[in-house]
Amino acid sequence: MIKVFQSFALLITLLINNAAFAQDAKPVKWKQSAVKISECEYDLVFTGTIDPTWHVYSLVSAGDDGPQPTLFMFDKSTDFTLSGKTTEGTPHKEFDKVFDMNVSYFEKTVTFKQRIKLKSDKEIEIKGNFEYQACTEEKCIFETFNPISIKVQGTADCLSANKTTSEGVKTEPCLIDSAAVSKDYIAKNTSVNASTVANENPIATTLPETTDEKKKKDVDAEIDPWWLIFLTGFGWGFAALLTPCVFPLIPMNVSFFLKRSTSKAQGRFNALLYAASIIIIFIVLGLSISLIFGAGALNTLSTSAVFNLILFLLLLVFAASFLGAFEIVLPSKFVNKIDAQGDRGGFAGIFFMALALVVVSFSCTGVMIGNALVSAANTGEISGPFWAMFGFSTGLAIPFGFFAFFPALLNSMPKSGGWLNTVKVTLGFLELALALKFASNVDLVYQLDILTREVFLVLWIVIFGLLTIYLLGGFKTSHDSDLKYISVSRLFVIILSFSMTIYLIPGLWGAPLKLFSGILPPQEYSESPHGFGGGGTTTNSCDTDPEFGRYIEVNKNGIVHFKNDYEHALAYAKKTGKPLMIDFTGHACANCRKTEDYIWPDPEVLKRLNNDVVLVSLYVDDKRKLDEKDQIEVVWYGVKRKITTIGDKFKYMEETLYKQSSQPLYILVDHQEKKLSEPRGYKSGIPEYIQWLDEGIKEFKNRKK
Repeated sequence: MIKVFQSFALLITLLINNAAFAQDAKPVKWKQSAVKISECEYDLVFTGTIDPTWHVYSLVSAGDDGPQPTLFMFDKSTDFTLSGKTTEGTPHKEFDKVFDMNVSYFEKTVTFKQRIKLKSDKEIEIKGNFEYQACTEEKCIFETFNPISIKVQGTADCLSANKTTSEGVKTEPCLIDSAAVSKDYIAKNTSVNASTVANENPIATTLPETTDEKKKKDVDAEIDPWWLIFLTGFGWGFAALLTPCVFPLIPMNVSFFLKRSTSKAQGRFNALLYAASIIIIFIVLGLSISLIFGAGALNTLSTSAVFNLILFLLLLVFAASFLGAFEIVLPSKFVNKIDAQGDRGGFAGIFFMALALVVVSFSCTGVMIGNALVSAANTGEISGPFWAMFGFSTGLAIPFGFFAFFPALLNSMPKSGGWLNTVKVTLGFLELALALKFASNVDLVYQLDILTREVFLVLWIVIFGLLTIYLLGGFKTSHDSDLKYISVSRLFVIILSFSMTIYLIPGLWGAPLKLFSGILPPQEYSESPHGFGGGGTTTNSCDTDPEFGRYIEVNKNGIVHFKNDYEHALAYAKKTGKPLMIDFTGHACANCRKTEDYIWPDPEVLKRLNNDVVLVSLYVDDKRKLDEKDQIEVVWYGVKRKITTIGDKFKYMEETLYKQSSQPLYILVDHQEKKLSEPRGYKSGIPEYIQWLDEGIKEFKNRKK
């Protein structure tokens, strides 16, 4: 019996050891599948389930002495083409003591995707092989033979497939010589050394010099004209007029001035003086902001993550107040002192009554003042806040002067009541939607991947959907009265709100939603840039080049560019014999998105960007940290400071080399990094943009002769 037990124990031990050995031998279980994207496009999906304590390395090499990156190889076939390189999720990144370098790897699960485009109407078997390295803290394995075998079905439409873009323009996104480009070549042809180029995201330690470095020139940028800033402020002022804090004061104040005057003419004059005082107070407020913080302060603040976070929190507070959670009031002692000054006679008394209105109504107008000032943020001039506050105060003050001239019309004004609370709640929903924009700016500059395009859209759809239901009487807030019927004005707002909700829904499946370009997160900033069920993004299109292919990306409009990688872009421009187009941009830059969504997709612009220049996009507000070895000390505006983030590196480059601080900023340079033409800021004209590109390209060709 004992021998039997011993034999059984030995058998169990052997089985356990074999199982352990088998687990070590195959610590990753792979599943292969195909996801249909369109009639002729599929995503080949490779999902690996990784055993505990093991991890699999990224597609991107950490360096010559680092771990073996994962590699996918597909057999060539006339029945399909690869659309870009194989993509992956977001890996863990940390310093590995064994390899003595930063490495990227996956734990628990990993998914790789490869998009293909079919050129046949029959069933096709995709074949190939992939390799990967898996490690624990103690050991590693190299799996070099993992056959690929996936079957997909073509259609008749696939036979006529070609490389024409959606606009009908054939482009050559990556005109790279088939010869390999070595790191020595890159180091030899740029101002950065070879060790810097070896990094995944090289950051230059020196900046090129130009002959006109000390000469500042204004960028040919299109900022909002004064009348548009005025009208934007006017709109917010008129919206503030319809709040419960302001609307009931119109008949009360106008009647007060008419009754205290000895004649109708004097009553009208006093009421107009009251309206003018309101305008003066707000203009002084706007000018004070510019004089105290500087003419460009609003532009700087508008791209600041801290400022955007503060605005987000303030808008949340005001939205909660508008929705009935609580009332925002200033200290009564402060309000009473100002109100008491209104008892004075003459102009002083009228001025202090206007000041009392401004202070008392702040709980409703404060957030709208902020919105009006934001509209002036991109001017960088003292006139911006002036026109914003002039417009806001005019929209707020006009009714007081208007009804003073026509007092009989006061009787036809709608009486204060439940409709005012409806206006307030509606504004609360709008402020909640606007708050998400500022939160999105913070998320973008830090690349947190929290408020992605899908999440943002879902929240906006819910907000405007709930607003529609509220206006229809589906639910009430704490201060609402019963809804007896739906008025015509309310019906119009319902139509707008419901239309907004319907318009946003296709965005979840990849619709561009150009109406909100610059407000919504860009399509690249998505969990699924091709829409729900559309799979991951295709980031590379240079299959033939072993060196540059990994650094080149393709955005949603099919535009090939380098991202935050000036050194490789310059080396690539020299290799291909093209000028370099520098795009100083920002994650939170609304005008940058307008250019990318409305100008760059134009067929003629797209052709030039992909075929005639090398484009590099440098994000000046990218708050991600540089590697410790890439952080350098510089003298910036006479102050010694350390460059610690990717955005700081390129912002320093823009401000010290090109003497500009606005985004977008487009600059064409030759291979010696000399400007080919004057820099260009944001302008909406497509023909002018094409002309600017052609002039720079022509100058580049002339210099090569």
